[in-house]
Amino acid sequence: MALKRESTAPYHSAQDALRVLETVARHTTGITDIELARHTGLGTERLTALLRMLRREGYVEQLADGAYVTGEAFGRLGSVHDRDEALRGQLQRNLDRLRDSVGAAVYMSRYVDGEIHVTQCAEGPATPAVNEWVDFRSAAHASAIGKSLLGQLDLNGRRDHLSRHRMARLTSRTITNERVLLSRLDAQAPTVPVLDLQEYAIGTVCAAVPITAGSAVGCLALSLPVEHAHRLREAADTLNRGAAPLLLSLAI
Repeated sequence: MALKRESTAPYHSAQDALRVLETVARHTTGITDIELARHTGLGTERLTALLRMLRREGYVEQLADGAYVTGEAFGRLGSVHDRDEALRGQLQRNLDRLRDSVGAAVYMSRYVDGEIHVTQCAEGPATPAVNEWVDFRSAAHASAIGKSLLGQLDLNGRRDHLSRHRMARLTSRTITNERVLLSRLDAQAPTVPVLDLQEYAIGTVCAAVPITAGSAVGCLALSLPVEHAHRLREAADTLNRGAAPLLLSLAI
């Protein structure tokens, strides 16, 4: 199975942030922003924004003299024994922040061993999660999560998945024709969020953006009640812009 996704803005942000973080880590006694700019080749405005994100995430700290050193979060993710727990906690904090930013329930999903897994979710009283009335693993053809994950596979990977999961009609809007679905997946631009407009469940709209780290296929998604459908595209764009910290956490 091969991947079929191109890099988008969040990936470039995560790559640049990782470059800055690696440079800070190499200078154990601290490094100034001027030195960071020289080592990384990043402009002042870009570097300032990345350092702000890295400080917020706890990956770097600024000393009294203005120099930067690695922070506690970086140390936790670098620990072999605590990495899984630390990563899950870091990702959950990012998801919670995104939930509050977009005003919607937010999900993180992965495609592992040929199946869809919703690994983490951030919801709340004002942002309830979608009712999983049909197992997401069987509804890739109908959900934004599923279509985003399938869209990151090559044609053989998509066909393999669909051969194992019947394309059931969940609502009157569900695509049940494999040729139509494959055509739409192929036409989906990497930079445009995948939408689910009541295809999985009546009364719910969703959007998903890819979040692929290395060879792992994943996505971020959100769900809204249909009465908030007018906010969907703006919320999806916000979700996409907020993907960089999660990508960075997965890359460390």
